[in-house]
Amino acid sequence: MSSALSASDTSIDATLAMARAALESVTDPELPFLTIADMGILRDVRARADGTIEIDITPTYSGCPATDVIRLDVEVALAKAGVERFEVRNILSPAWTTDWMSAEAREKLRANGIAPPEKASGKRALFSTTEVTCPHCGADATERVSEFGSTACKAHYRCRVCLEPFEYFKCI
Repeated sequence: MSSALSASDTSIDATLAMARAALESVTDPELPFLTIADMGILRDVRARADGTIEIDITPTYSGCPATDVIRLDVEVALAKAGVERFEVRNILSPAWTTDWMSAEAREKLRANGIAPPEKASGKRALFSTTEVTCPHCGADATERVSEFGSTACKAHYRCRVCLEPFEYFKCI
């Protein structure tokens, strides 16, 4: 048995590397400063033996209207990269959680005036009172204005120190 990779294996590895590189540029349509990898939406990228690239994505919630846009953006990025055979799969279980967001995603949210979520760790945050730090001045003296923001996964808050309004990405 030879330990050398066959030309087919090398080709599959190269295609997989191209696919992964292409997917690094796919952003969340609602938060275009974050990639789907930052968000934890991109769950897995792998190659089947026949060379087909499988991409698993998990929407932030099952009814998220951005899911179709994300899927299309993934397909376009792969096609532009020259990946000819791929399958994009929506994986709903386990359900997405804000715990899957990278540390970089949380910092990018804060830098863009959105308070990042706390670690979920099984907490139920919807309609609960959450102490949220102002992404503008860092104060903890904030108040929720509305449970629902520009998207279902965000709430409106206001800082009582700097008086700036901001959104909080809810802990899911």
